[in-house]
Amino acid sequence: MKRILTAICSLLLIGQVALGQTSVIPRPLSVELSSVLPHTPDLNKVKCVIDQRVKGNEAYELNITNDEVVVRASSQVGLFYGMQTLRQQIASGKVYAGIIKDSPRFAWRGFMLDESRHFFGMEKVKQLLDIMAYYKLNKFHWHLTDSPGWRIEIKAYPELTRAGAIGNHSNPEAPASYYTQEQIREIVSYAAVRHIEVIPEIDMPGHATASNRSYPVYSGGGSKSHPDFTFNPGKEDTYVYLGNILKEVSALFPSKYLHIGGDEVSFGSEGWKTNADVQLLMQREGLNDLKQVEAYFIHRMAKNVHELEKTLIGWDDMLDCNIPSANNIVMWWRHDKPQRLQQALDKGFNVILCPRRPLYFDFIQHNTHKVGRVWNGFCPLEDVYAFPTMQNAQVLGIQANVWTEVISTSERLDFMTFPRLIAVAESAWTMPEQKDYDDFCLRLEQAYQYLDNLHIFYFDHRSPARHAEPSGPQNKSMGDFKD
Repeated sequence: MKRILTAICSLLLIGQVALGQTSVIPRPLSVELSSVLPHTPDLNKVKCVIDQRVKGNEAYELNITNDEVVVRASSQVGLFYGMQTLRQQIASGKVYAGIIKDSPRFAWRGFMLDESRHFFGMEKVKQLLDIMAYYKLNKFHWHLTDSPGWRIEIKAYPELTRAGAIGNHSNPEAPASYYTQEQIREIVSYAAVRHIEVIPEIDMPGHATASNRSYPVYSGGGSKSHPDFTFNPGKEDTYVYLGNILKEVSALFPSKYLHIGGDEVSFGSEGWKTNADVQLLMQREGLNDLKQVEAYFIHRMAKNVHELEKTLIGWDDMLDCNIPSANNIVMWWRHDKPQRLQQALDKGFNVILCPRRPLYFDFIQHNTHKVGRVWNGFCPLEDVYAFPTMQNAQVLGIQANVWTEVISTSERLDFMTFPRLIAVAESAWTMPEQKDYDDFCLRLEQAYQYLDNLHIFYFDHRSPARHAEPSGPQNKSMGDFKD
């Protein structure tokens, strides 16, 4: 009996050591490994088996022996994730015989890229999608419109890209940059092969400056600091205009979600006070203040989104508009207002967690960095990894957001995104009791090699001086904007 117990303990120890050596990220749910294979498996000879006994749409089982490698899952996405785990083991140089059983903590494992403020283009987006897939992230939230620039072709309104796509946050005169509808389809298809859902965001009724530059007839005005910031909620033609835009967008993106922003309207709604259309709307609908005007707009656009058979997503500002929780999702971003998260949960909303701290990657990640945001602190790797601590059935998952005021080049985008996005991947996939930051940092060694092979200019947390901080736009301190 003593020999049997000793053997069992030895096998468990081998499994624990092997997991660290294989550098798998995210850390799998269950690992039973033994000896290193004498040869590297051929990816083309892996058996992929659909097996309904594997519970969970994204779950998989990976069985590795000297003779064969078998991946079992109840779906194609599960098979895909099993292959990513095998790829990582092969990349480490050591593949262990044994069994890995795995499934994710959260269904929503997201990354948002803002291309309104600075534009990065197809090849960069594809590279980001490749890395997301490798680490089992599955939602790409694409912020395509905002005040600095409109980045998506709309056939019905060509001025949106002729005029609205000119400029960026650093240079208002920069040449027009945007994605054609053909390019959008190509990226959506590229993501789909990697089991990544692309969710577009068309920001409204605020952050509308680029659109209003193109079609001023739909402008609701703004404030001294934010002129032409809003759409006109009092003009019926505005709803036709935005409805036509969302119809084209919906046709391009097969995602069941459509994000309409709905945030920070107060920065530009001052113009509504003197807008004749808005004043008539208030009289006609019995609206008492501008907040009720905003709510009227959001309800109208939510109905539009639902008629397109989409689920609406909005930032947590949308809670003030009293929309129902059914078929609407809230993204909680204001880390300093936890009551907003509780309010969303109490009202029955499904929620995606993406608070500024620690999941806004325009915040600096090390105290030696000079370019980026701070707000009574910043977003170091260990804080990203530790999030979230809560568990609630209404929480669909987590998402990192990259706002790009301070990110104008691909090099700086890499530097601000990695390795923090890899920490998000593990936090979104791995159960809390399986997480270990020190062990994660050991497994990051292989991740750094992977990023090196892709020529990613990441921040090296092991040696902050190794990759010097790239230059970028002037530091943006706290401010009021989420983005």
